[in-house]
Amino acid sequence: MWKDFKEFAMKGNIIDLAVAVVIGGAFGKIVSSLVENIIMPLVGILTGGIDLTTSFIYKYGDAKISLGIFLQSIIDFLIIAFAIFMALRIMTKLTRKKEEAIVEEPAPEIDAKEELLKEIRDLLKKEHA
Repeated sequence: MWKDFKEFAMKGNIIDLAVAVVIGGAFGKIVSSLVENIIMPLVGILTGGIDLTTSFIYKYGDAKISLGIFLQSIIDFLIIAFAIFMALRIMTKLTRKKEEAIVEEPAPEIDAKEELLKEIRDLLKKEHA
């Protein structure tokens, strides 16, 4: 059982996935900071000083609905999704170019009979020339 688990855990795909999750988490924090500290203040300036994190909050008793924070999370998601889409698109194009460069058409195999016929043809051409 330990051997099976070790083989599973050491496969390249699992390690790549783990690295992707860690990098993705860090990337998400960077984008969230970008949205929260740069983009949303700029949106606030353009909309006349509206801060979404403190705006659009509706209270009813102890219940609180924060639509502004929800909108900011949607913007976070859209930016992260677009960035990942662009990264995957670039990686796909690079991978295709490498595959196209590697794939070469194999030379067609010539049958032994065809090879003999070509030699006979060439000899006949030499005799008549």
